[in-house]
Amino acid sequence: MMRSNWWKFLGVAIIMYTFIAGILVPLKPGIVAVSPSSTRTGETLEMEIQGYNSNFKRGEDSLRAWLKLDDQHALRAVQLKAIDDQNLQLTFQIPPYLPARERIKDMTLIVDNSIDGASFLPSAVFVTQDSIDPDMGTQVWRNEAIVDLNETAGITFPFRNILKETIRNTYFHVALWLSMVLIFIGSVVQSVKYLRTNNIEADLKALSLTRVGTIFGFLGLITGAIWAKNTWGAYWSWDVKQNMTAIALLIYCAYFVLRSSFEDQEKSARLGAVYNIFAFAALIPLIYVIPRLTDSLHPGAGGNPALGGEDLDNTMRMVFYPAVIGWTLFGLWMASLWYRADRLENQLLER
Repeated sequence: MMRSNWWKFLGVAIIMYTFIAGILVPLKPGIVAVSPSSTRTGETLEMEIQGYNSNFKRGEDSLRAWLKLDDQHALRAVQLKAIDDQNLQLTFQIPPYLPARERIKDMTLIVDNSIDGASFLPSAVFVTQDSIDPDMGTQVWRNEAIVDLNETAGITFPFRNILKETIRNTYFHVALWLSMVLIFIGSVVQSVKYLRTNNIEADLKALSLTRVGTIFGFLGLITGAIWAKNTWGAYWSWDVKQNMTAIALLIYCAYFVLRSSFEDQEKSARLGAVYNIFAFAALIPLIYVIPRLTDSLHPGAGGNPALGGEDLDNTMRMVFYPAVIGWTLFGLWMASLWYRADRLENQLLER
């Protein structure tokens, strides 16, 4: 029994690993907020930094900070004072000119110490030039190279300023959606098999897989709405990604309505199989293609790919990819139970 059901135990074990590692592994130190976030050329900028999981006070002896204009230009803080582990005061001397032609330039804040490693906050400060003179800016700029940055010790997940702790939802929301797609693919394969062979067992497998895929889809929609509340400010903002996923799931809900509309099992199975293929053909453009063709709050929209280096680091991949496998195996287990129940019901009706 153990040999034949090994994949079920593996799926449960991976999901348990996903919950334990996904929730308990800490986030890297990061920068939550800075004040002020704007200044002008020629001014002395005194900033207050709010950290997250940081150790500014304990690592004060090794503290360093820069404002990075671009890959060739950076300013180092002339004064640093740690108020406590989570709060830091920095002072920068902004030169009277910038080596740039734009009137307003954003600068990335980098804070580094031996305990936390390096923390980054893109577009932390916006500098307005009173006079634009790139040549003069090059002459007056006192560049301080950003070198020998420390690395965080131990296993940690990346800190993203907007996501913060909600980044852990990647292992549930995103993993469930990818598992849903894999399960729907299996369902389509069984529907095609039924249309070719008229084997009712293939139809029952397609029906069971579609049930599980739809459940995973709604779970993905719910976890996505919770994520949106924490990052976008509302559970539902009528974003194109949200709208398209809702439409895709409604199409799959219609699959079950269609099957229940016919008492003849063969007719129900054949029409259901054709519709299932159509539903999957609509799913991919709805949730993956259309959102990329327009602007969206959701990652992966506007033509940019999701799940890249900005979304997943190597530590997150150690949990995310097993999570996809675990949810898929668990879904197949659910589908197998549904399939066995439907097959027994058919056998009882035949008798």
